[in-house]
Amino acid sequence: MSVMTMAQALVKFLDNQYVSFDGKENKFVDGIFTVFGHGIVVGLGEALDSNPGSLRVYQGKNEQGMAHAATAYAKQNNRRKIIACSSSIGPGAANMITAAATATVNNIPLLLFPADTFSTRQPDPVLQQFEQPASLAVTTNDAYKAVCRYWDRITRPEQLMSAMISAMRVLTDPSCTGAVCIALPQDVEGESYDYPDEFFKKRVHRITRIAAPDEEVRDIANIIESSEKPMVICGGGVRYSEAGQALMDFCENFNIPYAETQAGKSATPASCRYNMGGVGVTGNSSGNEIAKQADCIIGVGTRFSDFTTASKSLYPDKKIVTINTSRFDAYKLGATKAVGDAKTVLLQLTKVLESENYKSAYTDEYDNARADWDKEMERLTNYSVDESFEPLIKARYEKTIPEFIKMTGSALTQTQALAYIRNHIDKDAVAVGAAGSLPGCMQRMWTTDSLYTYNMEYGYSCMGYEIAGAFGSKLAMPDREVYAFCGDGSYLMLHSELVTSIQEGAKINVMLFDNSGFGCINNLQMSNGIGNLATEFRKRDENGGLLGDLLPIDFAKCASGYGVKTYSVKTLDELAQALEDSKKQTVSTLIDIKVLPKSMTDGYGGWWNVGLASVSDNEKVNEAYKTITEYRDKARKY
Repeated sequence: MSVMTMAQALVKFLDNQYVSFDGKENKFVDGIFTVFGHGIVVGLGEALDSNPGSLRVYQGKNEQGMAHAATAYAKQNNRRKIIACSSSIGPGAANMITAAATATVNNIPLLLFPADTFSTRQPDPVLQQFEQPASLAVTTNDAYKAVCRYWDRITRPEQLMSAMISAMRVLTDPSCTGAVCIALPQDVEGESYDYPDEFFKKRVHRITRIAAPDEEVRDIANIIESSEKPMVICGGGVRYSEAGQALMDFCENFNIPYAETQAGKSATPASCRYNMGGVGVTGNSSGNEIAKQADCIIGVGTRFSDFTTASKSLYPDKKIVTINTSRFDAYKLGATKAVGDAKTVLLQLTKVLESENYKSAYTDEYDNARADWDKEMERLTNYSVDESFEPLIKARYEKTIPEFIKMTGSALTQTQALAYIRNHIDKDAVAVGAAGSLPGCMQRMWTTDSLYTYNMEYGYSCMGYEIAGAFGSKLAMPDREVYAFCGDGSYLMLHSELVTSIQEGAKINVMLFDNSGFGCINNLQMSNGIGNLATEFRKRDENGGLLGDLLPIDFAKCASGYGVKTYSVKTLDELAQALEDSKKQTVSTLIDIKVLPKSMTDGYGGWWNVGLASVSDNEKVNEAYKTITEYRDKARKY
């Protein structure tokens, strides 16, 4: 037995947690991020100061940012390693709620320890305490319940034991992992208890591959055998199962093409003949064309988000089968399911289909689709305002584009810049992104044959993940170059962990695409007939609206004050010089790339249901609504 405070026991417990996957064992908790403040610094802070064991303490700069970094760290390690996060009560705790939701939506383990108010309530209300008149038991941390897979509050020091065992159960379960919140009342952190030594022994959590029942495998095999042109959707479950090779073998054996979700991208090489690239709203022409031709969709490790299904319009009448560790996700779209590990079930299914000598009826369809997309990629690579900028776009945005060129001196397009970066950085570099128009461009244009080098948070589309995520990815892969791709909107929302990257000597490279606004949402509103309202970065005009001059912002100058090596880019030649010089740096870099508004990729047959107003005084909105109803009426109903 060992007498220690609850916080000291927590640190010692975390330091002795391990995971085992396919016979490979590694330490699970590598460290703790914290922004020390009220309610945490003299409790958990004392424990970490006294004896952190082998846990490394990281100083975050923003609670949301550090939790995003921890999420990216876990993702880059394919969920086998984590960094926990702790915060003060009140605002510090509330700041991590967004990150908790982001991790849970993406099925990434994230362990959070927000401080809480006094369990005794004796000094209430304390600094930063949120008081709910209807119940004094409610604190800020109750808000986590909606966005976490597991939630607990330690009101007595001995509760730590059952709470942490349950936390580890959820964090290491592929079928329901996500954010875990363990609220730590500030008085209980310092209370002592005689903990049994067994609680602190090395504990190995085995992540096992679960086979699907033979009956379920037979069910999905029957549907595939009755299909002439099935297509696989490769989701994030393929990555976390490390089932990429099994998927490619499956597709080669049975002549079946596959497309990728954002989470599934880089689980297999882009050069694989059967890989059609992205599918859905941010999909390629190749992926979406084959999806339309297919008579059966095989979802492997995907939760079928609206972007993947094009709001259920891309394959409304197809047969659907799913392979997923999550029974919840496996049931989606009314699918016929096989619940189990992606790699294991693919191997099970292979045996059944081989015994029936199954082959699809595809001939040259997917080869032709890939060839057509290669031509489109060439066009996007050379996309310029002078030569190939669509006349419609020129006319529709005749004010913004000339104004932007005059203000910045740049006519560089987003697709030009992105293609150039992809072709001139290391082939094994890690790319990180999250929100805006870049995820669409990258889902279509970012090619890689290096496994697990695409870290796109697109389940929650959380602006601000990009730079923090790049920092977390760099901690996970210190020998790789890591690139954060973000727009100016995301950068302004959250870039604080750029400073932490300097502090830790963890070099990241920020590719900042500045198009003077929230370009993706500006596209969305204006393409649906709505005016240009509060989505471009403009000053107030003489009428009191937000349609004055564009705001000139020198992001390179701002970042240089942090100690970041910065570059300003307006041409491909300047981009080339910046990329080459940035490779030589040992400190984090930022390339401020001025790119023309409206120069991103467009849709390739993927529709997005956005809930447009059904009645409006604006005829353009009414026209757009007619289009929505046409797609909606044809889409799958559930």
